[in-house]
Amino acid sequence: MAEQTGPEIRDDRAAGRLSAYEDGEAVGVVAYFVMDGEPAGLVAVHTVVEPGHEGKGIGGALVGEFYAMAGREGVPVVPLCSYAAKWASRHPDEAPEAPEAPDGLVERAKTQLATHPELY
Repeated sequence: MAEQTGPEIRDDRAAGRLSAYEDGEAVGVVAYFVMDGEPAGLVAVHTVVEPGHEGKGIGGALVGEFYAMAGREGVPVVPLCSYAAKWASRHPDEAPEAPEAPDGLVERAKTQLATHPELY
């Protein structure tokens, strides 16, 4: 049996949280939502790593899994989170731009976020 490296990552789609755990303790999260309409998309709102856990690659592991999750679902990622956007620009092989993403995808995501403050 292979030993797990990095944090355990769990997705709670209903809550819009992709969380990282170390030794059962929550150490980081990507808050996100599923964009309404067609095409659907996963929108990263913000990424947080708990104090004392920074610099361990937790944020990168979370965002990497977020992009992988979107890839498995065949939907684009809209990175409203600046960390997710920077990570994607540094890892284009793991976070490719959505092929021919329709115009207005980012604006649709921003509008949905603005009308649903509980998503922050």
